[in-house]
Amino acid sequence: MGMHFGNLAKVRHVITYSLSPFEQRAFPNYFSKGIPNVWRRFTASFFKVAPPMILMYVTYAWGNSVNQQSKRKVAADYENDE
Repeated sequence: MGMHFGNLAKVRHVITYSLSPFEQRAFPNYFSKGIPNVWRRFTASFFKVAPPMILMYVTYAWGNSVNQQSKRKVAADYENDE
């Protein structure tokens, strides 16, 4: 009754390899190569990413403070009201 679901199409010139899960190592070279690589990548990109983020945060904080100051009422304008 036709082809099975896994054999619906024939693909030529494609080679697939697989490795048994019992032969794999879950975290090979994790401490000797993984953590130093993360540190190297972090320090390489930190000075590219941090200055714009700091500048944008300072601009955002300044904008919020100016907005709060402009929304405040001036007490001297309402001294003679009764």
